[in-house]
Amino acid sequence: MGAERDITIIGGGLAGALLAILLARRGWSVDVFERRGDPRVNGYAGGRSINLALAERGLHALRNAGADDAVLQQAVMMRGRYVHPLQGEPGLQRYGRDDSEVIWSINRGELNIVLLTIAESHGARLHFDHALERVDFIDRLATFRHHEQQVKRPFQALVGADGAGSTLRAEMAKVQPLGERTEWLDHGYKELEIPPAADGGFRIEPNALHIWPRGHYMCIALPNDERTFTVTLFMPHAGSYPSFEQVQNGDDAKALFQAQFPDTLPLIPALRHDYDANPVGSLATLYLDHWHMGSHAVLLGDAAHAMVPFHGQGMNCAFEDCVALAEHLERAPALGDAFAAFEAERKPNAEAIQKMALENYIEMRDKVDDAEFLLQRELELALQERHPGRFVPHYAMVTFMRIPYATALHRSEVQRGILVDATRGLVSLDDVDWAAVDAAVVANLEPL
Repeated sequence: MGAERDITIIGGGLAGALLAILLARRGWSVDVFERRGDPRVNGYAGGRSINLALAERGLHALRNAGADDAVLQQAVMMRGRYVHPLQGEPGLQRYGRDDSEVIWSINRGELNIVLLTIAESHGARLHFDHALERVDFIDRLATFRHHEQQVKRPFQALVGADGAGSTLRAEMAKVQPLGERTEWLDHGYKELEIPPAADGGFRIEPNALHIWPRGHYMCIALPNDERTFTVTLFMPHAGSYPSFEQVQNGDDAKALFQAQFPDTLPLIPALRHDYDANPVGSLATLYLDHWHMGSHAVLLGDAAHAMVPFHGQGMNCAFEDCVALAEHLERAPALGDAFAAFEAERKPNAEAIQKMALENYIEMRDKVDDAEFLLQRELELALQERHPGRFVPHYAMVTFMRIPYATALHRSEVQRGILVDATRGLVSLDDVDWAAVDAAVVANLEPL
């Protein structure tokens, strides 16, 4: 691209900071405007879940930014789902074949600080306490609120990395309809904490994502490098018990946990306090028909396609967006072409992972302790061994590979059909008709 190698990023969160690194390293002039203060000075002013699951797509982006080593030093490996049924023994269900196929639990605030510091080291200019108020797209002027003062800044092009409640998106929509739709999940969440043990270590298995599946609700726990776990209770806002409407305070929560999550009570000493102190979070999927406006502006990450967190791919997808946008900006003859090509590549993939994230919620809360599901999972692993490169488990395609999400979704649907047909009415793999299953795999799945 020619002379116009000047970009203004709205939002200095994870995606904004990563994109700033990728472009600054390529010689772009980059300004980042963030409404909050500098987390390196003021501490991290979160408000969003503090734990994230980093998978191969996100790691690849961090490698591109030279940030992977600094990030992984603060991450905790998760080998699989550690399932805690109400009756029966808890146990680990591995995500992959071995320790080469794992995900990483990372603290959002620590990750943000690492990325901002690297962005600045490559020459990106960071402007904190600058909240976008409005945009004049004709004169290319952005107005920010900075400590009660209005600040006007000219721009060449704007990138909206300002999250699900994006101000830039709202400003774009005043000029050009974006076809915005938000679908709220009828379930919400509340965060609790498992502190370290008396000896300073982890209280439960650290290298796993713990799940307490209970049908239409569940708890999960992710490890932190401070030897704590962030516990998240997901349940309906209202309706059949339990729901947030009925479990209103710490005493109600204690009664629920005594009945449904008894093994967690000794682990969460501040359950009553945390339940009363922490807000109920909402979950939604955001769909847009258009992500960009000519050469003026483009949206990425949650600003373009917020999703529910149940596949652990929101950040990974946003980081993949950053890599794709940086590459299109390098290749395209003009900004508008780059934005259009980026949207054409990423929109079908974002829609695919949004769908898979919603499906994964049902799997996590409903199926991980279900006999039929477990038999299908066993067959999935057997077929992966019998047909390497052709039958690749759904989770592996999404989490350990970088094939397009849309491809992963299509292949997963084909594979699910094969698994369901092959295990119908069976209680073990001893009775599987291997010749028929092998034939179905070869007929329906091209090698990846």
